[in-house]
Amino acid sequence: MTVFYAVGKAITVPLAKGLWRPTITGRDNIPRSGGVILASNHLSFIDSFAIPIASPRPVSFLAKSDYFTGTGVSGAIRRGFFVGSQAIPVDRHSSRAAQESLELALEVLREGRAFGIYPEGTRSRDGRIYRGRTGVAWLALTAGVPVVPVGLVGTDKVQPVGAKLPSLAKVRVAFGTPISPQRYAAMPAGRARRELTDEIMLAIATLSGQERVDAYNELPPGSDPAIGV
Repeated sequence: MTVFYAVGKAITVPLAKGLWRPTITGRDNIPRSGGVILASNHLSFIDSFAIPIASPRPVSFLAKSDYFTGTGVSGAIRRGFFVGSQAIPVDRHSSRAAQESLELALEVLREGRAFGIYPEGTRSRDGRIYRGRTGVAWLALTAGVPVVPVGLVGTDKVQPVGAKLPSLAKVRVAFGTPISPQRYAAMPAGRARRELTDEIMLAIATLSGQERVDAYNELPPGSDPAIGV
């Protein structure tokens, strides 16, 4: 755990609890050591703040590289936060962005760290939960690590899509029972990734209480994919 992370969490946790009154359940489901994936539904920009605040151990997310190169006071604050929270910069405009993201995530897991991911690929704009993309299963199967499903409720009320500033609202963060990829290891690779992803998404939906949609959540024109923020 970095000094930036420890100090930042010491400041942000009391502030977040005062503003958002989060209810946190299932913290004991997160292994205290070793690689683990935290797979969550995605409702708001602040999801990548809510999960590390609620987690008993640091959680690394991917973040677009622009967040690490800002100038001025605001740029320095933002850069300090993402560096301190162990976020990993990714160039979203690279032709290999998706593959590079998976490779960086795999490195985090092999170092025995916790990695956060949104299998839907982008934020839900209607509050429903969409079909998961299979990168989360590829990571779990390749690294041989468990997946802890995470259900977020209320973060879309704190900062809806398009809002510039957060507002007061109650947030719930629920960590579910870890899902092991081991029983899928003997299946054909494509089937294993699909079935494991579907199990993960069902667990997330059960925790969040969202209506499920059997379709991918497509990106609006001109928007960026969610790679952790």
